[in-house]
Amino acid sequence: MSAIIPSRQDAPAVPAATRVVDLDGRYVIPGLWDEHVHMTQWALASNRMDLSDAGSAREAAAVVGSHIAGSRVTGAGDGFTGGTGVSSGTGAPGDVQTLVGVGFRDAVWPDLPSLGLLDGVTRGRPTALISHDLHCVWLNSAAAQRYGVRVDADGLLREDPAFALTRALGRLPDAVVDKWVQQAGQAAAARGVVGIVDFEMTWNRDAWLRRISGGFAALKVEAGVYPQDLDRAVAEGLRTGLAVAGSGGLLTVGPLKVLIDGSLNTRTAYCVDPYPNGGHGLLTVSEPELLALLVRARQAGFVPAVHAIGDAANRVALDAFEAAGIAGRVEHAQFVRSEDFARFGRLGVTASVQPAHALDDRDAAEANWPGRTDRSFPLRSLLAAGAALALGSDAPVSLLDPWTAMSAATARARQDGRGPWHAEQALTRQEALTASTRGRGRLRAGDPADIAVLDGDPLTVPDAEFAAMPVAATLLAGRFTHGGQ
Repeated sequence: MSAIIPSRQDAPAVPAATRVVDLDGRYVIPGLWDEHVHMTQWALASNRMDLSDAGSAREAAAVVGSHIAGSRVTGAGDGFTGGTGVSSGTGAPGDVQTLVGVGFRDAVWPDLPSLGLLDGVTRGRPTALISHDLHCVWLNSAAAQRYGVRVDADGLLREDPAFALTRALGRLPDAVVDKWVQQAGQAAAARGVVGIVDFEMTWNRDAWLRRISGGFAALKVEAGVYPQDLDRAVAEGLRTGLAVAGSGGLLTVGPLKVLIDGSLNTRTAYCVDPYPNGGHGLLTVSEPELLALLVRARQAGFVPAVHAIGDAANRVALDAFEAAGIAGRVEHAQFVRSEDFARFGRLGVTASVQPAHALDDRDAAEANWPGRTDRSFPLRSLLAAGAALALGSDAPVSLLDPWTAMSAATARARQDGRGPWHAEQALTRQEALTASTRGRGRLRAGDPADIAVLDGDPLTVPDAEFAAMPVAATLLAGRFTHGGQ
């Protein structure tokens, strides 16, 4: 047992066996939550080839070609320890592993991906490149043949086919993935994180029970459920908020996640205004189907979390919440019409937002809707209209680091010299902290001992220091998960 004792005359008496920690004048805040993570994908992405700096399809292809050429010269593999590939073959001698890259952003490229371009640099090596938003995969012919999928001349899979292939690419031995998840959890704790909402697109409960029994103890986890697993969850007596037996209090059942549109990068987010190509994106779940799912969620004790990025998708989601008579969450709320702001608060729908996406997507948004991006990431407008905000990362889409998210929410700019984007939508530091600590904002007597200890005052340090806030220690239920030596 540990105790953090305030440096004052009236400090309470402490039992003799208690460890006393002197914080030496540091700042203490409630532990941070990342409200939207794909934890397995984040762990995998951290061990794959990074394409985030590629400014064009040709640059991305060149990175791939250089990697393959280097592997041939050095003999370096891409196995479980090499970190940049996936064992997707048969395991027979001479079987070639699939090379997997992550993080490309084709929405802002001056050229287009193509099957021929990737085939030209991969020398027959099966290669799959996952976009930064996870909604698109760029394949070469060898990978398409290996996984039995059909691609057009652009070599791209989008939405459900892309999700299915991404799951296939992640089928590594449990011991490998669990080790990487353990490392990712420890890295999150080092940033003051005490809990995550995990929306990994699979039946996630059993994987987390395995990890916890194997020693994972860095974070609390709320594991989401998808519609394809809802019948199973109901049959097993699960509901949102239920503590999962055998997890030592670390695992609870999360929301029911429903995806109803795509993403901005793939130009599939369902929007009121047309894209330059004339389309409006995709509504991937019909309005009657969504209403039926939300009614089922209400009956089964699940809080719905509806993925809606485009403003038309947000309107559809809010209509369904109202018709079903249930509160819940909208995941992303990236574009919202002004007439819908107040509906979030009135209907009890939390806007689960990822502020770093505003900086990632600003160029794509301006290219698609020049002069009409005032409805993009409208955090201030949502809050002013009575909505509750919950901040997250959508890792691996952006870093699993709440300070990155809070910096984006408050400064609306990176530390790269570019001016703020729609600064009128910025939050204050206190508002961002409140939205990152499940409404707690500051520590009070009787709160859970989920605590982050900081080397700076989060309300007054310069923007650059706030974005990279040094975290001295993190405690989960009074137990150190970072620091405290």
